[in-house]
Amino acid sequence: MELLNQTGISQKAFDELLQNVHKIGEEVIRPNATDVDAKARFPLEAINAIKAMKLMGAYIPTELGGMGLNISQLALICESLGQYCGSTAMIFAMHQIQVACAVNHGSSNEHFRNYLKKVASDQRLLASATTEMGIGGDLRQSICAVEVVGEKFTLTKNAPVISYGLQADDLFITSRRAPESSANDQVHVVVSKQDYDLEPTMSWDTMGFRGTCSEGFVVKSKGHIKQIIPAPFADILSQSMHPTSHILWGSLWLGIATDAVNMARAFVRDMMKKNPNAPQTAALRLAEVHSVLQLMRENVHGCANHYEQLLKENNVELLDTFSFSVKINNLKIASSSLIIDIVSRSLLICGIAGYRNDSKYSLSRHLRDAYGASLMVNNDRIMNHNATLLHMHRGD
Repeated sequence: MELLNQTGISQKAFDELLQNVHKIGEEVIRPNATDVDAKARFPLEAINAIKAMKLMGAYIPTELGGMGLNISQLALICESLGQYCGSTAMIFAMHQIQVACAVNHGSSNEHFRNYLKKVASDQRLLASATTEMGIGGDLRQSICAVEVVGEKFTLTKNAPVISYGLQADDLFITSRRAPESSANDQVHVVVSKQDYDLEPTMSWDTMGFRGTCSEGFVVKSKGHIKQIIPAPFADILSQSMHPTSHILWGSLWLGIATDAVNMARAFVRDMMKKNPNAPQTAALRLAEVHSVLQLMRENVHGCANHYEQLLKENNVELLDTFSFSVKINNLKIASSSLIIDIVSRSLLICGIAGYRNDSKYSLSRHLRDAYGASLMVNNDRIMNHNATLLHMHRGD
């Protein structure tokens, strides 16, 4: 593995960066979030604003033209974006997950070093094609296979979901290493727009995260074998994709939950101004939900800091342990459950004002996005996986 020690930027510089994220959140992202949700459209204004800040290269090392942020700093950006638009935050998180795979497992390779430089300089948007029809959501199996002739390859994959596939500049595709390979002998292939064609198969008309535009496609791609990340996908998944996904997803869900609680706090404050003698029920409920939010925040931040420390130590052995995998899985299960609890409690506080779509306290989008969290890599599947790991593992 080629884990790079991302030291991040100074606290002062990062604080200024985070302030600017909140600035575009208030000025650009939030004003368009309702329209993005209503029309299930790509949040173009938000992504353009993020690109203008050069944030697509946030996790790319400075020597390759990026910002060199560490995973904890990246998680805080996802958390901040989640307070304004869940779909925008999810797109940013999914992009950074692919960046992390390339940074951690391709940075010693000349082709991928040059590729990462281009991602940073051109602010390219990266998407993922990991799921496949016929495997039931199991990332550790592929039906499709890379077919190599000389130094060229072809690859066709039937992917039921590729988030923002039509808007992405590059795709990271999982497949079997070769037609004769077993289902779990996988590689990670990176192809650019000129390398592939997309044939639409499934639309995206959902309750929540509507702006992610996660349609289904048959991907027909071709390229040079140098576009295959040199590390086995099993290592990429366990050491980078798995922990980064659940940390960044948990962070953006925390952002959505935070905004819901802020909405509830504003409602209680306005209510008390209008009627200081009103019953204190709503205020008590606000105190209760705030404690749940704190629990979620400590869990997400704690896991991010733990993973950051393992990356600094280049502790590949611990990253591959059952205990670390269970911990990261538990983060996903807990965060995706707590966001529903927190948003639901906030809705009870705001009452009919939170239930209405035309209210400044509306929590409709927050609630619908919240329910999508447990369905992304279904919690039951993760729980069954944890049960297997815990049965095999002896230790903490």
